[in-house]
Amino acid sequence: MDLPAIQVENLTRRFGNFVAVDHVTFHVQPGEIVGYLGPNGSGKTTTIRMLLGLLKPSEGTARVLGYDIARQSEQIRAVCGYMSQKFAIYDDLTVWENLQFYAGVYGIVEKKDIQKTIAHVGLIDQMNILTSELSTGWRQRLALGIALVHSPRLLFLDEPTSGVDPNARRAFWDLIYDLSSKGVTILVTTHYMDEAEYCNRVGIMRDGRLLAMDTPSGLKETALPGLAWDVFANPMMAALTKLEKCPLVLRAGLAGDHLRAITGKNVTSDELESFLAGNGIQQVHLENVEPSLEDVFLALAARPLKGPDV
Repeated sequence: MDLPAIQVENLTRRFGNFVAVDHVTFHVQPGEIVGYLGPNGSGKTTTIRMLLGLLKPSEGTARVLGYDIARQSEQIRAVCGYMSQKFAIYDDLTVWENLQFYAGVYGIVEKKDIQKTIAHVGLIDQMNILTSELSTGWRQRLALGIALVHSPRLLFLDEPTSGVDPNARRAFWDLIYDLSSKGVTILVTTHYMDEAEYCNRVGIMRDGRLLAMDTPSGLKETALPGLAWDVFANPMMAALTKLEKCPLVLRAGLAGDHLRAITGKNVTSDELESFLAGNGIQQVHLENVEPSLEDVFLALAARPLKGPDV
């Protein structure tokens, strides 16, 4: 059986008295797409920087593709690609010149290898354009190309789709799936809950702690305390106020043009409708729906943190 691509045991990083990553443990198997989900400041980027050997852990250990992060950081960076939140791109160079420069860092000088990367990320038509003239979506593809130019076995993507439109995000995930199909292992951080649904497994971070890691469906089955309901009611805000006080409802909130309510597992639509009607909300339509990862995150985030174990 293949060894995990990433092995993390009690990884911890402190900055003075602040604990940025707190006793995190997880494994990533070769070829997996693993999402690292959580709000800004939850410890996702700090974890990646430790795995790449850019930050020394305060406690714990980790191995990346068999290399120790504390002692073999140069070997790790030689076989891994890293796309940071702030794209490391030179605006006064063309797409080709940027890729040629970074290829040279890895000792790649053959033009055909650079052309292959440009084709892979779909930048052939933009090859001779100055990077400063590219849209955010095209700059994103260039940053991915830079991370891929040396054909890494493992790819770290840190908030790669932040600030790009939905079409560009979907196209970017198509590229991620293509890489995974070729055997590349991918760890991707995001605060977009819908993106995490695309991953084989998802780890949920909060305040430096890894609250849970499982498949999206597994998280919904084990982490959510009950049923999810879409509630269409008029007036909506009055219905929300009533639901928040309902003893059948564990959590209620806005969800676009309707409400989302989480109830116990045995609650029925008749019971919810009866409660709302009894509180003056007559125009109600309820739908029992599949929970989202946002529902899972909110449920996990509401739990008190206990010790270093998850």
